[in-house]
Amino acid sequence: MREKRIRIGIFVGAVILGAVAMYFILTSPLFSKLFEDNIVYQDTVIDKNGLSTAVNKVYDAVVLIQNYNQNQLSSSGTGFVYKKENDKGYILTNYHVVADSSDIRITLSNDEEVKATYVGGDQYLDLAVVTIPADKVLKVAEIGSSEDSNIGDTVFTVGSPLGYDYRGTVTSGILSGKDRIVEVAVGNSSTEDYAMKVLQTDAAINPGNSGGPLLNINGEVIGINSMKLVQDEIEGMGFAIPIEYAMAHIEEIESGEAIVRPMLGISLINVSNTTALYQYGFDVGDATEGVVVADITANTGASKSDLKKGDIITKLDGEKVSSIAYLRYELFKHNVGDKVTITYLRNGKERTTTITLTAQTD
Repeated sequence: MREKRIRIGIFVGAVILGAVAMYFILTSPLFSKLFEDNIVYQDTVIDKNGLSTAVNKVYDAVVLIQNYNQNQLSSSGTGFVYKKENDKGYILTNYHVVADSSDIRITLSNDEEVKATYVGGDQYLDLAVVTIPADKVLKVAEIGSSEDSNIGDTVFTVGSPLGYDYRGTVTSGILSGKDRIVEVAVGNSSTEDYAMKVLQTDAAINPGNSGGPLLNINGEVIGINSMKLVQDEIEGMGFAIPIEYAMAHIEEIESGEAIVRPMLGISLINVSNTTALYQYGFDVGDATEGVVVADITANTGASKSDLKKGDIITKLDGEKVSSIAYLRYELFKHNVGDKVTITYLRNGKERTTTITLTAQTD
């Protein structure tokens, strides 16, 4: 009995001592300091105040871009400084943000306005570069990796939705998807001309956010905000060009020279475009997807292949092409001079032919 009381006494004493020790630990300045600062875990910043540390890291690198024609504001968007070299600061944005502009003005995070110079861009990439004097650069954004990001990761944007009044707006969400393929119109086209592989996010992306950075929790750029789906029944579906895709073409864009792309040498009509098919007199039978060869250009790869008017192209190098946009997506993975295998239907029978790609002309 006496031994049992001793054991109970020892247990109670240990509990009391543990509680006292925990009290002093929790109330110590050292413990408080641990939670005042940000905690770094496996190279990821966890900020008790949300994303403020990551936002501060990139905020001054993001700029408002405004386009003027004949001294009239025609459009606005967002961009970010990705490089400072020699006497210039280089800003990356969407091509559609600065296309057809005669006067580009940049508003920095300190509200200073600076004139920018257009360097180069490409409408299919939807990327463009402009420069400002290096001494005007407040900060350079750090480039991250979308490939290392995972679905469900926290992401955020900094941009200028609706223009000047809401410049520097921060929105956050998650990375909702990767490797999404979306069809987009190029220039003033009313049809989907091209397909892009993009990142999907539910972070709010509104008119004016185009060209701004999509960032991970460390404040590193993993994408360039480009578009969102706008339908009454859709909410929270924005898309961004992966940063790796942009950086792979950045030297070409900085050169200011047009990017030379390959072509098959044919005019095409979507199988789904019943009006155009009727006008040209093409019968696609039971086909519901693919592109119809409407015409073949002389002295091109297609003119030297087995293709004829009315053939329905269904695959390029084994990859399905359901529309002109998807055909261009697969085609532009190749270079001038490459040989590609075209799968097509003629009179309901599947055939293949090989085409040597030639340079695209205006």
